[in-house]
Amino acid sequence: MAALREALRAAVAALLLLGWGAHGLYFHIGETEKRCFIEEIPDETMVIGNYRTQLWDKQSESFLPSTPGLGMHVEVKDPDGKVVLSRQYGSEGRFTFTSHTPGEHQICLHSNSTRMALFAGGKLRVHLDIQVGEHTNNYPEIAAKDKLTELQLRARQLLDQVEQIQKEQNYQRLLDQVEQIQKEQNYQRYREERFRMTSESTNQRVLWWSIAQTIILILTGIWQMRHLKSFFEAKKLV
Repeated sequence: MAALREALRAAVAALLLLGWGAHGLYFHIGETEKRCFIEEIPDETMVIGNYRTQLWDKQSESFLPSTPGLGMHVEVKDPDGKVVLSRQYGSEGRFTFTSHTPGEHQICLHSNSTRMALFAGGKLRVHLDIQVGEHTNNYPEIAAKDKLTELQLRARQLLDQVEQIQKEQNYQRLLDQVEQIQKEQNYQRYREERFRMTSESTNQRVLWWSIAQTIILILTGIWQMRHLKSFFEAKKLV
């Protein structure tokens, strides 16, 4: 049992080192500024975002916690441009959504500062933490709810990690298929373009050859008429 526990611990640690899905950052925005981020998300994946805001204080020359009246508007769009989430939150909050289409999701945030005289002309610092996939699971809460032992909880974490990796692999295969289809379409367009150019060139040559034949026939007719006229004049028939 101890050996199994250590093996599970090692596997989970390795997958955590290789995995993806959670990152934190902060950025500054003005009172009318909007910041957007692009996140690659597989389909049917839960995403949780936590944020808090700090307002620049001129007197102390530092960022202080924002007043409750200052809020943030969060908008999320899927790869097709469809709005997945659009909601107004407070100065500190948490938003969640589930992706239904794999690809690049756009996450945008901006403040309702136009209604805040305190923020007018100021600067706002936003701390943002985005968690994707199995990183969104609250394992201590799961363990307490399902009464899981440490070994069972780590096994649950391992299964969630494997499921998330499978989603990533499926998404990557989908990207490869799309790329292959795009290559085939580009090659097909190239062949159609070459065929069109060849057809136009052939048609042009046929046109010029027809014109040349017509000119030759006209010149031949004129020569024959002149020759016949000269012949009849020589024979004094005309």
